Amino acid sequence: MLSIGQYVRAQSLEEAYTLCQKKSSVVLGGILWLKMQNRTVGTAIDLCDLGLEGIEETEEEFRIGAMTSLRALETHPGLNAYTGGAMARCLGSIVGVQFRNLATIGGSLYGRFGFSDPLTLLMALGAKVELYHRGVLELEEFAALPFERDILVRVILPKTTKGAVYRSQRNTATDFPVLTFAAARRPEGLVCALGARPGKARLFRDEEGILAGGITPESAETFGRWLADQAALGHDLRAGEEYRRRICRVLARRGLLELAKEE
Repeated sequence: MLSIGQYVRAQSLEEAYTLCQKKSSVVLGGILWLKMQNRTVGTAIDLCDLGLEGIEETEEEFRIGAMTSLRALETHPGLNAYTGGAMARCLGSIVGVQFRNLATIGGSLYGRFGFSDPLTLLMALGAKVELYHRGVLELEEFAALPFERDILVRVILPKTTKGAVYRSQRNTATDFPVLTFAAARRPEGLVCALGARPGKARLFRDEEGILAGGITPESAETFGRWLADQAALGHDLRAGEEYRRRICRVLARRGLLELAKEE
């Protein structure tokens, strides 16, 4: 059971950041996972009055407020056109529509959960996060940082990739993923992200030049095997390490071949 001592609707980011510095304080996102915990919170900080909800699209980027719901991202025409439908595919398996109407992108990313589908896709797409205190960071860098008491203000998604895919394996349709895979073509080359390892998502680049000659059934198979060997995969209640290695090879091969069709 979640017990809250004081509830505050912050009227500025500075107020929210100051309140957040106390160890007994917590920032509310969609409060969907938080409410399931057995803990006592001294001060619950609500960001709903700070105008952090909404998706702004320009010619160069998408700017996504931290309080924007996952459902809003899932159904956004611009994001799905840019990602070739990968955004909707990434988010569509998370529990259900009612859940995604409440869950926020800020809460989904700030926790850097191993099971986070959007962390995997957005990392592959080269997204950045804007934090109130620390400033703008690459999502890849942010995911590797230890926990800090800061406020995630927005997600910035530059329009720099050419094609993206997302795939996941789940034991049941709306369960947490066993493994997630995303790939995108960036200016520096193809990158992929692997999440639910069961650790948080991590980026991988084609360091061996396996795909230098293009994506073919043979090169996709070889890359999938290389990725499965490189990735730190583990065991949890959903799957064992060896099963994840097998799934990794399959998801990578299928994802890359899907990406090749978009050329």
